[in-house]
Formats: sequence, structure tokens, C-alpha cells
Amino acid sequence: MTPLYQRLAGKYSLVTGAGSGIGRAIAVRLAAEGAHVTIFEARAETGEQTATQIREAGGTARVVACDVSDTAAMRAAFETVEQLDLLVNNAGIAHVGSVLTTTPEELDRVYAVNVRGVYHGLHFGVPKLLTRGGGAIVNLASTVSKIGVADRFAYGMSKGAVHTMTLSVARDFVGRNIRCNCVCPARVHTPFVDGYIAKNYPGKEKEMFATLSAAQPIGRMGEPEEVAALVAFLCSDEAGFITGSAYDIDGGVIALR
Repeated sequence: MTPLYQRLAGKYSLVTGAGSGIGRAIAVRLAAEGAHVTIFEARAETGEQTATQIREAGGTARVVACDVSDTAAMRAAFETVEQLDLLVNNAGIAHVGSVLTTTPEELDRVYAVNVRGVYHGLHFGVPKLLTRGGGAIVNLASTVSKIGVADRFAYGMSKGAVHTMTLSVARDFVGRNIRCNCVCPARVHTPFVDGYIAKNYPGKEKEMFATLSAAQPIGRMGEPEEVAALVAFLCSDEAGFITGSAYDIDGGVIALR
């Protein structure tokens, strides 16, 4: 997708978990709109793939290898960030299971990445934004932060926390020129979805893909680039009157279910 104009020219952005899927699409879109992109990615090689794609398109990007759940690693990673205007806390993991089937270890792992990881981004990122006089934050939540979905106990817990952290940061820093919003996607077609289908429904991939797509009222899954377009808007000055909001990008899942 070629943006009509560069709304983010000269801005310094950071995207966590930008090695694939939605995170990669966000990093590419921000760069296409003129932002300098820093990628925090646990898998350095996939982060470099995203950075290469950005550079080949004429943008600027660099990669810092770090685990968002690790406090010391995130502190060190943020020490390499000299300027920051836009922060996108995207890194996260999925989990399938009810309260009965989710083990304590699984719950802790989801919490560590999806909740503590976003906390680290905010804890170390907000001071960087303040030194620039403010900025914009977008957190990746989910439709499961608003509605109950079967067998998403741990994942729903984590994304509900992302939603409420968004509200808290928006409230605390509304007077200091920091806007904080989150986006709430439904099912988006990413490598994770393909891997999940292949693992759990071998030989029935096409049928299950069609079933999962039809679960959205609009009749298909979202695309990473569609989420990225919304994130880019929320990062831009065009969204200057928006903070503390949770934007559904869900094909009608919440409103039309």
C-alpha cells in the first residue's frame, strides 16, 4: 500500500515484535509514512528481515534484539533509543485454553509477554516521549478485551490488561501531550493462524480456514496491513483529538455478533 502522503515524516518510532505478521506490517507502514523505525524483536533474524524490507523501500530501520518480558533486557534496549515520538506495543503471544486447561506455567508465560511486556514498553518508553515534549502510543489489544471468547482465558486476561493499561496511561499523561490508544483486532490472517490450522487440523486446512474466516460477520479475516493503517492514523497528528480509545477492527465481530 502506498500512502497518499507522509504524515509521520521525521518522527522516531518504536515497534515491538515487528518480525512478522501485524508487527511487521505496522513497522513497514510507519516507515512508508516517513518515520524512522526501531524494531524490538526477540528473534533478531526476523526483525532484520523487516528492517531490510523497509530499507529496500527507501526507509530507515534498525533492530534491537530483546525479550519484552525481560526487565533488564528492555531497560538496556531503551538505553539505545535516543529519540522517541511514537511507541507501538505490539509484541504478544496467543494461547488457547479455558481456566480448567490453562496451567499456571502457561498463564505466567502469557502474562510475562502480553502484560509485563507492554508494561516495560510503557515504563521505559513514556520517559523517552516526555523528553520530546510528548507523543503517541498505540497498544495492541484484541476483541477479547471486550467480549468473552471460548477457550481464551489467559489470552483474554492479558488483552483486558492491555486495554486498562491504555486507559490508565491516557489519563495520567493527557496533560503532558501524550496520547495513548489501543486497537482491538478480531482474527487477522497471520503466519500464526496458518501454523495453528496446520498443527491442529492437518489435511483440513482449507476447510478450517474458511470456517474461521466466516466467523467474522464481514465474511473474512483481517489483513495485517489493515491493522497497520489504523495504527498509522492513530500515531499521526490527524488523530490529535483521540486518546484513551479502544478501536475495534474486527469485521463486525463486536457490534454485529
